[in-house]
Amino acid sequence: MATYVAVQQGYGTLNAPLTPTVADKISGGDVAKGAILEVKAGATPATVTFVDPGRTPAGNTGTQAGQVVAANTTRRFKTDAKWLNSAGEIDVTYSQISTITYELFY
Repeated sequence: MATYVAVQQGYGTLNAPLTPTVADKISGGDVAKGAILEVKAGATPATVTFVDPGRTPAGNTGTQAGQVVAANTTRRFKTDAKWLNSAGEIDVTYSQISTITYELFY
């Protein structure tokens, strides 16, 4: 597992998308700054799942609903402190990582 590093955007900033691992983390510090996870899928769609630690209104510990990023599209996800686990991080998993990249912004 890797912990994502957010990129603070400025004018004229050019970033290179990164390849995730199957299970990654977003720090609580980045969540507090309003982090947005952008996932780009290539030829193969991917399902992105934010692990619910049981503090969301759904309280779905262990039974999360994934969000599909269709082939050749980009999708952005606003993070929420309700998804922080006991270590103060958000756990993110992917159904596949061979054709996707990500960027984390705030």
